[in-house]
Amino acid sequence: MRKVLIASAVRQKEAILAEFLQSLASLDTENLEIHYAFIDDHENGSRLLKEFVDKNKPNARLFAGGEGGVYVCDEHTHYWRRDIVWKVARYKERLIDLARTENFDFLFLVDSDLVLHPRTLVHLVSLEKDIVAEVYWTKWLPEFPPLPQVWLGGQYRLHEQQTGEQLTEAEAGARQQRFLEMLKIPGTYKVGGLGACTLISRKALERGVSFREIENLDLVGEDRHFCIRAVVLGLELYADTRYPPYHIYRESELDGLAAYKKRNFAPGRPASITLAMLVRNEADRYLGKVLAHAGKYVDQAVILDDASTDATVEVCRKMLSHIPLYLASNPEPGFSNEIALRKQLWEMTLAANPEWILALDADEIFEDRMIEEAKIIAANQDADVVYFRLYDMWTEDCYREDQYWCAHLSYRPFMLRYVPGFPYLWRETPLHCGRFPCNIGQLRGAKSEIRVKHLGWQLPADRLKKYCRYRQLDPEGKYGSLAQYLSILDPSPNLVKWS
Repeated sequence: MRKVLIASAVRQKEAILAEFLQSLASLDTENLEIHYAFIDDHENGSRLLKEFVDKNKPNARLFAGGEGGVYVCDEHTHYWRRDIVWKVARYKERLIDLARTENFDFLFLVDSDLVLHPRTLVHLVSLEKDIVAEVYWTKWLPEFPPLPQVWLGGQYRLHEQQTGEQLTEAEAGARQQRFLEMLKIPGTYKVGGLGACTLISRKALERGVSFREIENLDLVGEDRHFCIRAVVLGLELYADTRYPPYHIYRESELDGLAAYKKRNFAPGRPASITLAMLVRNEADRYLGKVLAHAGKYVDQAVILDDASTDATVEVCRKMLSHIPLYLASNPEPGFSNEIALRKQLWEMTLAANPEWILALDADEIFEDRMIEEAKIIAANQDADVVYFRLYDMWTEDCYREDQYWCAHLSYRPFMLRYVPGFPYLWRETPLHCGRFPCNIGQLRGAKSEIRVKHLGWQLPADRLKKYCRYRQLDPEGKYGSLAQYLSILDPSPNLVKWS
């Protein structure tokens, strides 16, 4: 059992402080012994802080600040005077001394205008880093784009630059963009500066990390002095981007908190699964069977109908009448440009505020055990993409297996947890562009042994139709395999019994 001190120096508006404390109370803490320490810098003390400490005694303590000074923040920005900066640094020094003296395994220094994801602390501890901060994004000024509270060097340099290296403005901008895009991918990255949501190990505490001012250093902010001292002591700084906190930098940003809490604060609530499907003239094929099955384990569905001329839309509404259904129909067919349709479906799906996205075609169906296990899969906190094996069924009870038909020997993505801020990119081809963006392999993945049946090859008429479509749209095999197209009409394919 590891002993963690969650600590904060607090001077905060009551509505924001209430959300901060609630998020502390909602943190997952398995295998951790949690203690709290707050320095109350309010002029007359904070009722909310006192109530929180009283509720969590004997593992919570409240210390008076008492150094005075006026800290101003408004809807434009926060105004940090020099005397306020170094008052906060002294408060943080008191908290470091407490953690060091009482032999805590970790000190978690966190600002009181953050709402933490429940998995934040457990995850940061699991990284086994000496100093690591969870990244959040803020518009420091209303006209700015959202930027992180971590940086690479200097006062707030967001691009790589070697000592003495001269960069053009364009190159510096390109490097900055690469750094920001990297931080949008869930992971852990070495950085040059961090703060505000920082886990510090006992090793770092014993080495002597400190927020004391370095008098001959003209960088503003106690976090910068802390980071430079840490690196001089031989410690590395890391930024993690898996569980971004919500930053209430302005009171008006309380309005956006509900959506964040809905996604992340629901103890015991199963993660929701959104079915995403593209359809065209599927009424008399497998659509009804597929939707009847999927409707037993998904929570909502988003369907893009590509100008069907049969009863496809009616089948969708009938089979999914028991769950929320978001359905749109294009006035003209666009199957000759699949990427445009996939992107359109993607945007529709994001508008439905999904947690997990299950992308199925109208002729794909999971084994029955998916009905029982879908929610178990969605509960996995350590994966953002789930991969399954797809079997091309050539008859009702046999699948094809040869050099051109071996999809079932590898795993393909069918379920994706939507990660806000991740820079999703598509394979920009009119055919075989994929059901998901092409760069999701950068996210954490997991494999499932539940199999998927691809029913669309079972009938000779369907095979002929697909053969003609591929030869028409891709006559040279530019986007797929010409040899595989030709093999579709093989009169004696190798078939394996489904079991």
